[in-house]
Amino acid sequence: MQSLWLENQSLSLRDIPKPHKPVEALIRVRLSGICGTDLELLREFVGEVVSVLESDGSLRRKVQSQETFNSIDWVGKRVVGEINVACGVCEQCQHGHPTHCEQRSVLGIANRDGVHAGYTTLPLANLHLVPDEAAVFTEPLAAALEFQEQVHIQPTDRVLLIGAGRLGQLIAQTLALTGCDLRVVARHAPQQALLESRKIRLIPQEAVLPRRWDVVVEATGSSSGFEMARRAVRPRGTVVLKSTYRGEMTLNWSPFVVDEITIIGSRCGPFAPALRLLESGQVDSSILIAGQYPLAHALEAMAAAQQPGMLKVLLKP
Repeated sequence: MQSLWLENQSLSLRDIPKPHKPVEALIRVRLSGICGTDLELLREFVGEVVSVLESDGSLRRKVQSQETFNSIDWVGKRVVGEINVACGVCEQCQHGHPTHCEQRSVLGIANRDGVHAGYTTLPLANLHLVPDEAAVFTEPLAAALEFQEQVHIQPTDRVLLIGAGRLGQLIAQTLALTGCDLRVVARHAPQQALLESRKIRLIPQEAVLPRRWDVVVEATGSSSGFEMARRAVRPRGTVVLKSTYRGEMTLNWSPFVVDEITIIGSRCGPFAPALRLLESGQVDSSILIAGQYPLAHALEAMAAAQQPGMLKVLLKP
């Protein structure tokens, strides 16, 4: 199969064998999406189950579904997959935290290839049935929802979102559903236009008052974004970090102690509510698609995705 290959910080297109993993589904990738992490690593997708292998390598036709507890023939079904593959037996798994499994592999990140390829594999426990290819946004939308599992957002909260890129747009749409007093700092005109089309209010960076915001969500992954969040949050407020940071940052931690600020890191999230929001239309992911490329033009697609302000770029094997 053809695949986009990342090695030694260099991307190339390669022909490699189809993956073959016992007790996992072989999935034909229909669409894969390039996100911020994909500019370093490769992961989110929607696909179709081709086959499922038993531990001895023989084909398995029917399996027990975790959602319905009925026997389902998965072959031919359209699916998305959760990216963390957990062992199920370590301390974190036993305490109900599989995304922090001590032995986990992570799609396109740790000990598991990504999905900008013709095929991928995942355990059936990671798969969710989906109605259409818009579900390629399930993984980033789930990530956008995760911190609402960690922080209870109330309608009376003043919430500041810093960053309106691919993930930030989804965070803004989900926050708007809570009824909170939301403002978004968006740098680029196309990002601003999308937010305004959803009647989500913008705020210029220079108009962000210090020490006024109950919850500040930092989605830029930049030191300047973090510094803005630190200045904006009120005493005893909460700063949510929704993006990983390159390298190290030097911080003065005294204000966090003096003002008793809560800092929460947030990454992967729940697929089921993300799928419900997509299916109901409460979140519109289609407006985020900036372009679609065949997999053969993956290098061109990756270059396009790196342009400032660029939203979602999709690859189609």
